[in-house]
Amino acid sequence: MAPAPPAHARVSSDTAALQVALRALHLYGGGIDGVAGPRTRRAVRRLQRRRHLPVDGIAGPRTRRALGRRGRPRLGSRTMRSGHRGWDVAALQFLLRRRGCGPRSIDGGFGPGTAAAVRTCQRRRGLGVDGVAGPATLRALRSRGRRRSVASSPAAGTPVRFLRPLRSPITDGFGMRGGRPHHGLDFPVPTGTPVGAGGVGVVRSAGYNAFGYGNLVIVGHRLGFESWYAHLSSVAVLPGQPVSGGVTIGRVGSTGRSTGPHLHFEVRRHGTPIDPLPLLLG
Repeated sequence: MAPAPPAHARVSSDTAALQVALRALHLYGGGIDGVAGPRTRRAVRRLQRRRHLPVDGIAGPRTRRALGRRGRPRLGSRTMRSGHRGWDVAALQFLLRRRGCGPRSIDGGFGPGTAAAVRTCQRRRGLGVDGVAGPATLRALRSRGRRRSVASSPAAGTPVRFLRPLRSPITDGFGMRGGRPHHGLDFPVPTGTPVGAGGVGVVRSAGYNAFGYGNLVIVGHRLGFESWYAHLSSVAVLPGQPVSGGVTIGRVGSTGRSTGPHLHFEVRRHGTPIDPLPLLLG
């Protein structure tokens, strides 16, 4: 998977579904990032040459039809549920991941991982939790509703506190950095340093993230809190695994969008990033 796209890049769930379809046909070897960049256009041209279509690198209606079942149905044309496959499921999976809900893979197949990711999104957005992606769930995924600014502090007054994941100084903190929001704290330490869980919880996802986090572990805690551990060199836990504070969940690295070995640590509540520093113990 690819690192985060540039800030100016147009990210589209349809482009992500196209990339999934092209990859299944062994025409595309890049990440599922939803950006119609040079690698995606080259893959479209390969498909067009193979199917004797005008070669323009644009996935128009004829090119979509050439993808067969992988090119349909369009997102929103049906209520998606376990067992479904196709373009719309791949687009759904991409949207779920963009909202930090998972699933681990984007492959166009609505399996248990996708159903769990849908339920996670539904809980966060205050919807009925049924694991079925109907119109209300799609609207919630397409909207950034209920997300507050990076400077908000929805943790005010909460009793929840976190152990420091590392005994290390903090370099970059929470807030704006270089004109862009920085949603966490950076701990610069050597590659391979063990990273401890911030508290009691259950691992919600563990694996490579397509949007710059590299190897990422997300732990769910009580009262809607999550802790995120990014750029890991290796992951030591599995989704669904219970953890306690201080248990090693991975090791420091520089995977994803990173300029050197460090841990990027985030705290989120109901999907909204908040400043972890006031919540850290010790």
